[in-house]
Amino acid sequence: MHEHRRDRLPRTRHYLMCRPTHFEVTYSINPWMDPAVPVDNALAVAQWERLYALYQELGHKVDLIDPLPGHPDMVYAANGATVVDGRVLGARFRNPQRAAEGPAHLEWFRTRGYARVHDPVHVNEGEGDFLVTESRLLAGKGFRSTPESHAEAREFFGRPVVGLDLVDPRYYHLDTALAVLDRDEVMYYPEAFSPGSRAVLRRLFPDALLVSGVDAAVFGLNAVSDGRHVVLPEAAEGLARQLRERGFEPIGVDLSELLKGGGSVKCCTLEIRDSTLD
Repeated sequence: MHEHRRDRLPRTRHYLMCRPTHFEVTYSINPWMDPAVPVDNALAVAQWERLYALYQELGHKVDLIDPLPGHPDMVYAANGATVVDGRVLGARFRNPQRAAEGPAHLEWFRTRGYARVHDPVHVNEGEGDFLVTESRLLAGKGFRSTPESHAEAREFFGRPVVGLDLVDPRYYHLDTALAVLDRDEVMYYPEAFSPGSRAVLRRLFPDALLVSGVDAAVFGLNAVSDGRHVVLPEAAEGLARQLRERGFEPIGVDLSELLKGGGSVKCCTLEIRDSTLD
């Protein structure tokens, strides 16, 4: 069991982010988006800048990809690719409003010397639906990414892929319902998953931290962990207490403007895994 661990050690990470220069909500492709609700772009940028600075204060490397005009959701950089062992699996978006983001991310990696880059055949939305543990990829489906993309990821990365069915449209990407805390330790909201997928998660992660509907509903699971520090929405107060009990150091941030587009901490953060987990 993990409850009494106090020796949590952070590991330096490499992230890619995209400043929300063009962020707005003018269409709706998930239940969180309502074009009738005003968005304060200046506040969205300020909230994002705090997250960007926080990662650097924690010692992580953060690169930036230039935002494309007319693509307000590009701030959710996690959706742009999945990077494991220096291999880059591109994203292919289900919704046409985001289609240009996938090629833009692949171009970013290619121009920086990444040679093992794969243009996807099937719909996958990057780390929205692919989450990486030490021993496997967890792969969401049901709303965005397709089952065929899971096999494509397995063949490209050469890692076991575990498919998980999402059943609640509020949690349309895996990274809204589950987060990797450290190596093979995860936290998740059970009700976001089908009964069979819940059974799989119980079998694979018997000591997982189970999160309440209250904390899931404020996107508490859309979090980023370096093995010690867990950056998450500040409104997820119960989850922060649970994390402290397990020896983690939760750091709450306010990304309320970006939540209007259906994303929070993890959505804004693509992890670049240049080598295997150490």
